[in-house]
Amino acid sequence: MSRDRTGHSPRRPRSLSRFALVTGALTALSMAASGCVVVHGERRIVPAATPGEAARALKDFTVAYNNADRTYDRSKDADRVTGPLADIDGARLKAGRTNNPGGNPSHSPLEFDDAEYAIPAKAGWPRWFVANTTANKGTPGSRWLLVFTRGSAAEVWQASYLTVLGAGDVPKFPRDENGWAEPVTADDAALAVEPERLGRTYSAYLKAGGDTFASGIHTSQWRAQREKFASKPGLARQYIDEPLVSGDYAPVGLRTADGGALVFFATHRFEKQTAAAGTSIPDPSADVRALTTGEIKQSLTLEFVSNQVVLDPAKGSGDQRVSVLGRIEGLTGAKGD
Repeated sequence: MSRDRTGHSPRRPRSLSRFALVTGALTALSMAASGCVVVHGERRIVPAATPGEAARALKDFTVAYNNADRTYDRSKDADRVTGPLADIDGARLKAGRTNNPGGNPSHSPLEFDDAEYAIPAKAGWPRWFVANTTANKGTPGSRWLLVFTRGSAAEVWQASYLTVLGAGDVPKFPRDENGWAEPVTADDAALAVEPERLGRTYSAYLKAGGDTFASGIHTSQWRAQREKFASKPGLARQYIDEPLVSGDYAPVGLRTADGGALVFFATHRFEKQTAAAGTSIPDPSADVRALTTGEIKQSLTLEFVSNQVVLDPAKGSGDQRVSVLGRIEGLTGAKGD
């Protein structure tokens, strides 16, 4: 899958008093796509990075992330994050700094260990790879998967996607004789859903349902939760989901041993909460207030960026439903009316 790095998606904006600014594993963090596409005139298929370069990229990200988390200063890791991860964690840092100008009173350095790297061989730029590691935060024994990307040899590696999975949920990636992984293309017709269509298809599923995605916490259960909270006494909720597909938000995927693919993709969503006449919006948390513009009178519109990782099965391989293995989401903005 080839990514147009000139296309940049804007950083956009449960009872609010209990709202988690960053859901799922990113709270613990507080913590493209590829293919043989000719870019910049390069036609030779080469590995995206050496194992040593990949290890250095993970180390540099960790140092920058810890500096930013300790100080709540977004500038400390701005050159080491991009895409959905930059939006999600950048908003967390912004809210943290507003509420704690002196820095993070709960800072604990993030440490990675037991790193493995799935590095695809491809032609042209951009290039990317996946780091699969353990961390000193979150559920013991879980694996942290980070996608690192860069658009030219002159750029530094930046982390664009993050997900946390159980060790048994990380699929096997076939390697060639030199140990390089196989990327999938954006329009891979051998998969149940072409990677470039996953964001749009997932957004449509969240609105109307269907049988494209397997049942689970990020699919059928999430839809049921939305329906439950769509209309409660005194408060109505409306949802809009949209794909993020350009630049560093483009999907990236690796072929799995069963012929399918592990694909990362991004979406953003809006949740508008409207209070009935004579009632008011539940008091939002300090983190939500830090990201809110306007005055909250009768409505509050929350904006989120989310990155998902899925198993996209090979077409004709039995169960054709896409399985959402993980989703990390963060509030990136809010507007009161």
